[in-house]
Amino acid sequence: MARIAIVTDSTCDMGPEALAALGVEMVPLKLHFGDTTYLDWIDFTPTEFYPKMAAASALPTTSQPSPAEFSAVYARLAEEGFDGIVSVHLSAKLSGTCESALLAAVDAPIPVRVVDSTFVSWAVALVVQAAVDARDAGGDLDAVEAAATKAVEGTELYFVVDTLDNLVKGGRAGKAQGLAASLLNIKPVLHFVNGAIEPFKKARGSKAAFAELASHVAARSKELGGVKAIVIHAVAPDLAEQIRKAVVDAGLVGEVVTIGEIGSVIGTHAGPRTVGVSYLPLV
Repeated sequence: MARIAIVTDSTCDMGPEALAALGVEMVPLKLHFGDTTYLDWIDFTPTEFYPKMAAASALPTTSQPSPAEFSAVYARLAEEGFDGIVSVHLSAKLSGTCESALLAAVDAPIPVRVVDSTFVSWAVALVVQAAVDARDAGGDLDAVEAAATKAVEGTELYFVVDTLDNLVKGGRAGKAQGLAASLLNIKPVLHFVNGAIEPFKKARGSKAAFAELASHVAARSKELGGVKAIVIHAVAPDLAEQIRKAVVDAGLVGEVVTIGEIGSVIGTHAGPRTVGVSYLPLV
């Protein structure tokens, strides 16, 4: 039976311990506070990061792993006896990480299939988990890649940011940039469409935005015949619990399988107290 390795990057936000337990390799993105560089999810936890970002004189910048960093991981996995690699990463429209992985894959000693998740954070984690499940079921390289690709096609992510400032400053706001979010306490519900961030609904205040989010997720869960959902948050466990309860009370079909923290790189662009829900059909 073929031995298939799974690689992802730190922006899946599962953290190194959880990924290691699943047998998944993590390649970290980087954060830059001035001239000092840190590794996402390795040099500090989300709890440590957000106060550091708040205290900084300027927003940190982020950067993708180099092709050489991916090459080193791919070569080591080949030496360890793996027959192929499925490498799952955050949206290529928001980061050059997929491009680095693709460049490294060209000269890798074993076949590498790079999968653009078209998402960030725990939406990427849903794709990674689908690949893990296929691998653990004995799937070959084609089967594991196909499972990841199917998960990409089925995953959805909706979220509410406390402020659009971080997304705009980081150049990741996409079509949401034109929203007058600072006026009249407008809180946009945002979502991912083909790898880019777009506005979904505008609401007057956080309470209304959360209600819109919960109502939509519950409605989609019914349309899809049940979902596996993850509530995500940027150091806002109170809001995460509020969202979880709202989604369940709105009639979610399926279950909220976990509440996950948003890590440093994604948090740099989303900002603190961002909350959202990502989900995947059960079938």
